Order: sequence, then structure tokens, then C-alpha cells
Amino acid sequence: MLDRFIATVAGSVALVTGLACSQSAPQDASLEAKWKDATLYDLPVRTLEGQDANLREHGGKVTLVVNVASRCGLTGQYAALEKIADKYRAQGFEVLAFPSGDFGGQEFAEASQIREFCSTRYGVSFPMYEKTRVKAGEGQSPVFECLGTKTGELPGWNFGKYLVSRDGKTAQFFSSSTAPDSARVIEAIEKALKEPVPAEFAETSTEKDAKAPAAEPAPAAPAAGTAPAGSGAN
Repeated sequence: MLDRFIATVAGSVALVTGLACSQSAPQDASLEAKWKDATLYDLPVRTLEGQDANLREHGGKVTLVVNVASRCGLTGQYAALEKIADKYRAQGFEVLAFPSGDFGGQEFAEASQIREFCSTRYGVSFPMYEKTRVKAGEGQSPVFECLGTKTGELPGWNFGKYLVSRDGKTAQFFSSSTAPDSARVIEAIEKALKEPVPAEFAETSTEKDAKAPAAEPAPAAPAAGTAPAGSGAN
């Protein structure tokens, strides 16, 4: 109870002082060259449980990348994140959550604790990835180095948000204090969803047909005057 109170106070203080808005991401020639034409959707990641994965599976979608924390004063934003993920998923939208303890140490240590909290408290259905470092410096996640370089901004607190285009090459940053279902975010999501799926991520009808299981041939009709097998006729 005390830990929850402290986390709530810390989140409120961050909002009041402006720490929750953002911080400038390092910018130099090497980083710009590294990420200028790179797509977020080519980056390898690990699932919350530590299994190898790749963001390529989200290529062609509009995604909202969020650094989340379970014991923050802003943790209630999970409800809004689930709401918009459910509303726009059929149109090619997904929320991608990256737990982090960078800000106030407000994330659980164990993946099982994070999963249980998010599932039981908020019914989270969107993908969650391994606990990661958001802040610049040694050990920073390539996901946040990439998005920080592209936008010039990094989260200054938990629940910073990057809206990433279908091709994964451009992004827009929203601060922690901006609700996921705010008019600004919704307008940006709906605008991004109107963009066509890039050819590199668009599966052709031929490819879909090739992946579809072959239909089983219909059984041959019995010859005239012949009783069907198993009918018991002699």
C-alpha cells in the first residue's frame, strides 16, 4: 500500500515538474546515419518471457510504442491503451509495450509479475516485450535509440509514446502526460491508418493462396447400381 502511494506521488510530481514530458535524445552524425533510413520493423526483440521475436511481424501496421510501468501514478493509462488497441486493431493498428524501471524503479523485477498484473488488472491483450532500458547510454534498447534518433525525443517518464508509421521509418512522440485516447493521439492514429501498406509488407494474393492449406478432394460418387461402402448391402 505504501509502495503504491509513493509511486502515485512520484508520478504526480513528475507531471507537475514537467519531468514527464520528454528528454532530448542524443543526436550525432553516426546515429543519424544508422537510423535515418532504417525501419523499426526490422529490429529483433524478446518477448516479455524472454523468447526471441522480431518487430517484422508488425510491419505494415501503425504501432504505438510505449514504455510502461506497473507501479506508476500513470499506470491507469493501460486501460486506454487496451481500449484503442481493441478499437483499431482490425484496421492495422497495434500497441507495443516495453516495460522499464528507468523512472522511479516502478516496474516489477520479474516478467511473471508484470504479466500477471497487466492481465488481471487491465486485461492487456497487446504484445509486451522484455523489460528494457529506455534512457540513452550503455544498454539502451535499440528500439528506443532508433525512435529517439528519429524524433529527437526520449521519454522523460513512464508511458511515453511513439506513434510509428506503417513502414516503420517515421515516428511522432507524445509525452507521458498525453492520454492514449486523447483527441491528439486519436487524430494522429486515424491519419496514419489512411496511409497505404508499403509494398514490402503487403502480402500478394498469390502468396496468400500459396500459404492456404490445399482443399481436400471431394469423395468420388459411387458407380450406378453400386451400394456405398459401409451400407451393409450384399
